[in-house]
Parts: sequence; C-alpha cells; structure tokens
Amino acid sequence: MTVSAHLTEWHGLPVFDFPDAKSTTELPAAAEAAWRIAVDPYDDDPEKWPAAFARFLAAVDTTEVTALIVGQWGEAYDVSVDIVVEALTAARDRFPALRALFIGDITFEQAEITWIEQGDITPLLDAFPDLLAFGVRGGQNLAFPAVAHQSLRTLIVEAGGLGADVVRGIGASEFPELEHLDIWLGTSWYGADATVDDLEPFLTGTRLPKLQHLALRNSDIQDDVAAALAGAPVVARLHTLDLSMGTLGNEGVEALLGGQPLTHLRKLDLHHHFIGEPLADRLLAELTADGVEVDLSGREAADRGREDRYTAVSE
Repeated sequence: MTVSAHLTEWHGLPVFDFPDAKSTTELPAAAEAAWRIAVDPYDDDPEKWPAAFARFLAAVDTTEVTALIVGQWGEAYDVSVDIVVEALTAARDRFPALRALFIGDITFEQAEITWIEQGDITPLLDAFPDLLAFGVRGGQNLAFPAVAHQSLRTLIVEAGGLGADVVRGIGASEFPELEHLDIWLGTSWYGADATVDDLEPFLTGTRLPKLQHLALRNSDIQDDVAAALAGAPVVARLHTLDLSMGTLGNEGVEALLGGQPLTHLRKLDLHHHFIGEPLADRLLAELTADGVEVDLSGREAADRGREDRYTAVSE
C-alpha cells in the first residue's frame, strides 16, 4: 500500500484545487471548500509555490477560509517545506477563520512519502492558535520541538519512518484539547528509531486529558506497542484504538487479550496485520459480543517472523 490518492475532504469540507494562472475555472465561496494549493514542478513553465499562494491571496476572500491544504510545493525530494512555512506564517493575519491545515498532501506518484523534504512545522501552530486540526505528511528532516497549543483537537503525522526526536517532541507538547492523535511511526529502514519508552507520554495520557482516539500505527514495532498498551492508563478513556498498517502479529494480540478490558471501545482497528486465524477469531469473539467494531482486514502471512513483516506504507 502507498499513499495513492489526494485528500478529497478535510475538516468536513470537499477539497477544491486552486487552479493555475491560465485556468478560467469558477471558484467556490471561500468558506465552502477546503482549498488545496499545489504546483507542478514538471510543467514547461513551472510556477513556484509562493507565487501560487500569492495568487490565492489575491483571488480568494481568505478571511472566510476555514480549511487549507498544501500539496506539492516543488520537487518534494529537493525543496524544503520551509518556503511554505514562511509564506503561511507571514500571511497569518489574512486567515482569522482558519481551523484546519494539512501540509504535504502528496501522493507516491509525485514523491514517495520518505522523500518529502519537511522541516520544523511547529511555527505554523504558533502562527494559528485557533487551529482545530493539523496534519503533516513526510518524515524526512521533520522537526517537532515541544509546543503548547490550547485549541488543537486533531493531530495527524504520517511518515514512512519517524525519528524518535519527533515522537518525543510531540509527546512533550501541551495539547489540553486534543481528542484525536494519529501517528505513523514507520520502519527503521526509513529512519524510524523510536522505542516504546518514547511513547510513554501517549500511554499515560497525562498531557492529553481529552484524548479519545489514539492511533500509533504503520510501525515495525507494532507488537511492542500493543504490549505496552495492554496496561496503559490512556486506554480506559479511549473510544478508538488504532494499531493498523504495521507488523502486528500473535504476540501483540495475546498481550492485548491478556491485558486490561477493551470492551468499552467503539472500534479497534488492526487492518494490515500478521495475526493467525485462530487468534483473530478469538479476538473477534471476545470483543464483537460487546459491540466493539474490530477491523481485521488485510491479513498478511501470519507465519512470517518479525524480521520478515512489513508496514503498509514505508518508502
């Protein structure tokens, strides 16, 4: 599996691609769309992303924009996200209604997820204190020093390999309103080096008093993550636990079944896994009887050892 499609909806709004300079496409009302601003570096006469963003500022009533998406901003393996961060932070006063921002809506046909040149994206959280949802795709040179944000409810970090420093930075951040946390940890082949110890702030949930949806997924240490969650205090107040897209096998599921009750969950998402059929059947029998939705789709060969398993999204 790869990231093969762009976002079609963001913050409850349909995505609209801001057209290029030659287009005569009619624009929707500013508040009725999640606006995606992207450029194609392979055009005959490619536009730079800051120029496209300047056109957007001139053409759209940005005081009414609530959701914004940044797509390809250049040759993603070569051009850093810094040009985007600088342009958006400079225009912060133009977006008083902005509540949702996603950086890096880039598919594998444009750049593999591990090629996307990120950087320090936390200035965007400082620039937009009223954001409710923030997402970023790509882990190459991604930096996330600890921040405090009083409004954020959803945080999404998608990577094929996430550095431990990023995981620690997120864990040390203060997000008192956060309800939905989705982190793709990735594989060591592409830079993932976080350990279960680095996940401790998420497992205790001390800095996340309102967390209800926790996804620690797309990981090659998924069994270890599951074992840690089996006794983690945060689980008791979740409605959704997501350990999908990783290398989860029998060991991790046995730990979950032997740990604290999971019958209070609305959903347990384990899709793309390496769990044997007998144990999968047991898990379903124990949880679905209490109304828990369990996603066990995408079973891979359960007899693979840990070293032979793979995450759903890597390169």
